[in-house]
Amino acid sequence: MGWNRSKYRTFGLAGGILFLCSVISCTVSYKFNGASIDYTKVKTITIAEFPNQAPLVYSPLSQVFTEKLKDAYVTQTRLKFLKEGGDLSLSGQITGYELTPQAVKQDAYASETRLKITVRVSFTNSTNSEEDFEKLYSAYRDFSNEQMITDVQDQLIQEICDEIADLIYNDTVAKW
Repeated sequence: MGWNRSKYRTFGLAGGILFLCSVISCTVSYKFNGASIDYTKVKTITIAEFPNQAPLVYSPLSQVFTEKLKDAYVTQTRLKFLKEGGDLSLSGQITGYELTPQAVKQDAYASETRLKITVRVSFTNSTNSEEDFEKLYSAYRDFSNEQMITDVQDQLIQEICDEIADLIYNDTVAKW
């Protein structure tokens, strides 16, 4: 069986241009930083300190969380930070810092413990009040009871605060 040229006709110049135009017009654009901010309207952000109001207090938590939240916006947007009066405003408090036993073994002792952090957030968009909200966010990590909380606490807090900051970022400016 040889190659049959009659089955493979060229489109000609008009067909080639039509094909090229259809390929060009079908491009899809994604922004992987996630920000869907109209920088002509929104230029600034204010992020207040998130005090630790949880019954169980870990001193560095407030500063760690607030800095993680600020980092999310600094690295992924072009917004300028203001101490007060930003176009976007985030405030709130840490309402929960809990250690609870998980995975109880036969001898009635837990083999894992869960560290859970909960944060109450108030978001205000001065350019579009329909986007304003107040919401609770939480995240957790489990760790083996063979480890002391003092040995894993700092790393777990970093991970949990990163996750909560990402959730807040997504709800406020990413709109996924």
